[in-house]
Amino acid sequence: MSVRRLAAEQPESFSFPPELEAIAQKLIAKYPEGRQASAVVPLLWETQKAAGGWLPEPAIRAVAERLGMANIRVLEIATFYTMFNLEPVGKYFVQLCGTTPCMLRGAEAIKHVCEKKIGHERHVSADGTFSWLEVECLGACTNAPMVQINDDYYEDLTPETFEKLLDDLAAGRPVKVGPQNSRRGSEPEGGPRVLLDPALYAFATTVPGTEPSAPEAPAPAPATAETPDLLSAGRHRAAEGSPADPMGAVAAAQEKAADGADTREKREAVAAEAQASSPSVTGSDREPVKTGTGVRDPEE
Repeated sequence: MSVRRLAAEQPESFSFPPELEAIAQKLIAKYPEGRQASAVVPLLWETQKAAGGWLPEPAIRAVAERLGMANIRVLEIATFYTMFNLEPVGKYFVQLCGTTPCMLRGAEAIKHVCEKKIGHERHVSADGTFSWLEVECLGACTNAPMVQINDDYYEDLTPETFEKLLDDLAAGRPVKVGPQNSRRGSEPEGGPRVLLDPALYAFATTVPGTEPSAPEAPAPAPATAETPDLLSAGRHRAAEGSPADPMGAVAAAQEKAADGADTREKREAVAAEAQASSPSVTGSDREPVKTGTGVRDPEE
């Protein structure tokens, strides 16, 4: 993370204009008495707007006083979050993404346009219209290269379209937000290229009387006062009638018709066969463990 310091030149004072004071009252009212500090981030954001796009040191102190916080605590927040500008910016603050996807797609050429049209990084143009800063990923990698200007994204830039964008902003002409080519959002240029078959989005209809026949399910078991625990071991038959698995009964009936026994009966048959063939292993012939310590007496 880069070191963030306050600008060398600062105004002498800052006071809340009436519009900002009204916003502060609404923000603070969202929190219980004694928790006014919870409004510090949104109030700093609104103060930055009122101060011309950046946070002078007197404005940071004014926020701390308004919220009853120590100055250093509010300063820590303002210097930590990069959403807060600690030095003057232009009317249009250009944040150029220079992370890998944008760099591979031509961000360096966009940077050259910034240097040519505005000046060096962190410099405010002579008329106060523009300033720019290279930043980390802005989350529009699919539309690289891109910039954020104030609150809007401008994507799929070329040096030519970016120059025109800056010229239009400077002249007060309307500009297009988002992709600067024929794309819509993050779709491929020219529109979608896959999943174009209309049949993929058509709902299937069935003519009454032509539905495929299904095996007839057995009648449900009579209701009892006790609710069965379907997760207990050995309760396969209870699960057959469970509404959570309506096909369970059909599948069990088909299996029993084919093999003559359902899953539980097969499992019980395997256990009985194992016990009969190896009684000493299965434990049927073992002497029960005595109660107490649970250890056999060696003299017995």
